[in-house]
Amino acid sequence: MENKMILQAFEWELSADATHWQNLTEKAQEFKEMGFSAIWLPPAYKGSKGIQDTGYGVYDYYDLGEFDQKETIPTKYGTKEEYLQAIKALQEKGLEVYADIVFNHLLGADETETVSAVQYKENDRTNAVSEEETIEAWTKFTFPGRKGKYNDYIWTWKNFSGVDYDERTKSHAIYNLGDKGWENDVDKEEGNFDYLMGCDLDMENTETVEQLDKWGKWYQELTNVDGYRLDAVKHIQFDYYVDWLLHRTKERGNAPFVVGEYWSNDQKALENYLDSSGNLISLFDVPLHYNFYEASHSDGTFDMRKIFSNTLVDSREDYAVTFVDNHDTQKGQSLESWIDGWFKVHAYTLILLRKQGIPVIFWGDVYGIPTEEVSPVGKDLELLMKLRKSMYFGNQVDYFTDSNCIGWVLTGDGKHLDSGMAIIMTNGASQEKEMTVSAFHKGKTFVDILGNNDQKVVLDENGKGTFPVNDGQVSIYVQEEWARRD
Repeated sequence: MENKMILQAFEWELSADATHWQNLTEKAQEFKEMGFSAIWLPPAYKGSKGIQDTGYGVYDYYDLGEFDQKETIPTKYGTKEEYLQAIKALQEKGLEVYADIVFNHLLGADETETVSAVQYKENDRTNAVSEEETIEAWTKFTFPGRKGKYNDYIWTWKNFSGVDYDERTKSHAIYNLGDKGWENDVDKEEGNFDYLMGCDLDMENTETVEQLDKWGKWYQELTNVDGYRLDAVKHIQFDYYVDWLLHRTKERGNAPFVVGEYWSNDQKALENYLDSSGNLISLFDVPLHYNFYEASHSDGTFDMRKIFSNTLVDSREDYAVTFVDNHDTQKGQSLESWIDGWFKVHAYTLILLRKQGIPVIFWGDVYGIPTEEVSPVGKDLELLMKLRKSMYFGNQVDYFTDSNCIGWVLTGDGKHLDSGMAIIMTNGASQEKEMTVSAFHKGKTFVDILGNNDQKVVLDENGKGTFPVNDGQVSIYVQEEWARRD
């Protein structure tokens, strides 16, 4: 697999000061030197909360920080011009740029409409709890600030399948509009998880599909992004994106990199989505994140031999995008499941120094989250990224033989004489593990580049050595000459 390494270039609590696009432009060279191959940018369109919106509460797809709407011209991250400049600056450094696509819902409608609807149970969307009734729904999007520039389509209730508020009675409930029913091929949580929030896009409506495709063509031509991160795909008809992505591929002349967010700890659900969506979309390995979470909060009782059990990287490694934390799992957010600090280096070692999956590094782990008093992971993460960039060669051999202590080697290859490393980690007491790097390394002295263990390991004539690790730590052994020189 291509040696990709992606930066998620935002966290939820970034300052709403419209400077982030400028910041990314200034850091383009820094990202390249850190070893990143691609940058995932946050949603760039105007949200319903204006400059305060992180981007997932989409209001106007065509407003990238250009029009006076929702009491602001720029988005949280800056203006349209600054966004395009950031993309160009990153690409000029040889970095791919991935855009965040949010096609599940719209929020912040400009007008209400009177429409018939059927109310459903909150926790069982297969169970209607009312007859057809009339509600007043915020479903008409006229985008008065944009005045029809780029696209003059008006979104109405016909474009949506559900809302969660009746203005007439001030009632909060799940309403299915016009008794359309819900899309069938979606996640089965809540009985049917078509509806998530806001005005739920109706992918059975021809005009909705046409408008999203028109926007995709406009957006791809304008931005020239290299790929997409697809939001909330478990709530959208599983095969919806097939045509949309095939059209973008035809326009580009090559297939974009695409990763979907299907938030589920069920490996089989992720596999089913891959099978149902045409094998065009990779998925974030959410089950692996939850294994990391459990391991980091289990006081050493987690069986480290099972760290990859029931994960996408184990069953569909070519479609697995691995991560440790993200904007949803960070402290205070809707899916909070923050990996405890002592295990961060363990987790990043498990995604950065292995052959399976494409790793994503979270902005909050690189630069910290000041509002939550979260510090950057620091020099150990920087070293891991450097190792992936410069030492990630040869075959991978696993030594997953102990419930608390696991290890593996990357054998290196003949073209990169400094390559070859041995990795060992424990979530319990100090241990040691006998592992073979390769016969090319016979007699070589290996040292822990992280500095957690000061023992030098001299390999025998077969390239075998006994590598120690201290309590609850990670040690990564590389050739002493490389460590000293670097």
